[in-house]
Amino acid sequence: MTKEIIFTENAPKAIGPYSQAVKSGGFLFVSGQVALNPSTGDLMNSSIEEQAEQVIKNLSAICEAANTNLSNIVKLTIYITDMSDFSIVNNAMESHFESPYPARATVEVSGLPLGVNVEMDAVVVLDE
Repeated sequence: MTKEIIFTENAPKAIGPYSQAVKSGGFLFVSGQVALNPSTGDLMNSSIEEQAEQVIKNLSAICEAANTNLSNIVKLTIYITDMSDFSIVNNAMESHFESPYPARATVEVSGLPLGVNVEMDAVVVLDE
């Protein structure tokens, strides 16, 4: 099985030894995205709403670099540091995703990279 590394300047560069995404076996596996603005390198952390919006923009940019889009996400995992932000993250999702929604898990964690409050990773099915 082959794999293709996906990279775009329109999403944050990896902050560790990993790729933004990997294409393999008809799927795109998108690494966890946090609220870094790829144009400025700034952390967009004034609110959980702003963070969730930037994370989804980053996911979308990576999908576009692989010639796909958010509607082809089949599994989304959301990591949040406070489960009371669950509804806020849901609202952000509803503004960028349409039914049928991807399968999803939301997990409360004790901490995330760069001190952010939300991170998301995704599995995307590719039309090949």
